[in-house]
This record gives sequence, structure tokens and C-alpha cells, in this order.
Amino acid sequence: MTNVPNESNNSSSKLIQAELRPQIVGPDIPGPPYPIQMKGKVVKGFGRGSKELGIPTANLSEDAIDALCKGLATGIYFGWAQVIKSNLESELPTTPIYPMVMSLGWNPYFKNEKQSAEVHIMHKFPQDFYDQELRVIVLGYIRPEKDYNSITALIEDINTDIQVAHNSLAREEYQRFQKDDFFEKIGQ
Repeated sequence: MTNVPNESNNSSSKLIQAELRPQIVGPDIPGPPYPIQMKGKVVKGFGRGSKELGIPTANLSEDAIDALCKGLATGIYFGWAQVIKSNLESELPTTPIYPMVMSLGWNPYFKNEKQSAEVHIMHKFPQDFYDQELRVIVLGYIRPEKDYNSITALIEDINTDIQVAHNSLAREEYQRFQKDDFFEKIGQ
């Protein structure tokens, strides 16, 4: 049984729940199987990230998911991401490298029938970037996926995941992957 506060709990219960989770995950230096590099085309997802959750995600193509899912547990991961301008019609240029959290799995709250890889890039973009290439370096695992009693509890956990990712990526050995050759250099 999962101990997840429901919407009727007060703010002190939510604070206690957040305090139970580690605020930094992974060793001081990433080790096997990390780093994991992946890239794929951004495709339309279920439309829930922005609309229902207020947390926009970039959904990776099934090819990218199939390659990523081999040997990885479902759950929430963290690392770095970059959108590559791969479409001449796009007004969005190749972006800087931003922190990200990624949900890999079935999204039990929404009862998905197929696996998805949904990347939340921790940056506010002025527009969607469907059909563009997304490059991701996964550096660690935050937690397993789980079901929730309410959408509010899900959103609270995602926001905790985002904070855990920021804290974990702030370490020097994780910062250096932001400059990895896997990412495109801007202005070159």
C-alpha cells in the first residue's frame, strides 16, 4: 500500500510526505548504467501534461522508447535535455541544454495501454516543438512509478521530482554532462 496523502489532508501532512522522500538521489559521481544517451523525434502525446497537470512534457517516438526501455525499470529519471532544430519550418532554434525529469512507463494513474517516455524540460518554451529532435542524457533514477488517489497528489509528487532533479543535478559531476559532446553546440 502506498502512503500518499489525499486531497483532504492538510498542508502539514503534505510537507511530512515530501520530507520522507530524499531530496538528492544517486551517488556523487554517476555510475553504470548511467549516463544513458538517447534521442528521438517529439510526437504528440495524450495531451495531459500541459492541460491537466500544468507540467508540459515532450513525448518521444515509439522507436526511441523501444530503444530506451530495454533493461530500464519504469519510473522517474533525471538528467539533461536539448531540443534540436531539425525541421526547416520550425521557428524554434536549437536550444540550450536544460535540466529534465522523465517518466518512463505506463502512467498507472491514467491507465495507459502502452509505455511512454515523457520528458519535462525545466524551461518555459514559447511554443510546442513537435517533430523536432530531442536529445536526452539520463543520469539517474528518482523513484518507481506509482498510482495516486488524486490528480493533486500526482502533481505534488511530480513537483517534488522536479526539485529532486534540480538538487541532484547541482552536483559538480552531474553538471559536467550539460557540456557533453552528445549535445549540439549553439553558434557553431
